[in-house]
Amino acid sequence: MRIHLSSVFVECQERALRFYTGVLGFQTKHDIPLGEHRWLTVVSPEDPNGTELVLEPAAHPAVRPFLSALVEDGIPSTSFAVSDIAAEHARLERMGVRFTQPPTDLGPVITAVFDDTCGNLIQITQETRRT
Repeated sequence: MRIHLSSVFVECQERALRFYTGVLGFQTKHDIPLGEHRWLTVVSPEDPNGTELVLEPAAHPAVRPFLSALVEDGIPSTSFAVSDIAAEHARLERMGVRFTQPPTDLGPVITAVFDDTCGNLIQITQETRRT
């Protein structure tokens, strides 16, 4: 068994696509019209056949209160791995991304959290090696 898909709820699929591809650097894998919404997935250019992230419409009535509660409590919706968190943090800040938590050393990992402009907080994580 392996993880094939994971979802993040987004307020606007088009805005999310622009952010996740144009700012974060993911690539569109599927963009299939489905009535009012789309089956819209992105993948890492480092692993184009790997796990797909579904940019899921936040249309269900339970989603908005759930996402609002997560954001209010500072809880990320998902986490992405990076190899150099300082460089990625600087790159994203230059692109205007708003961080709610700067890179923070937590021992085995360094994490930072940003607003994806689509209703979510997203965490980036760099594993550290302690010798």
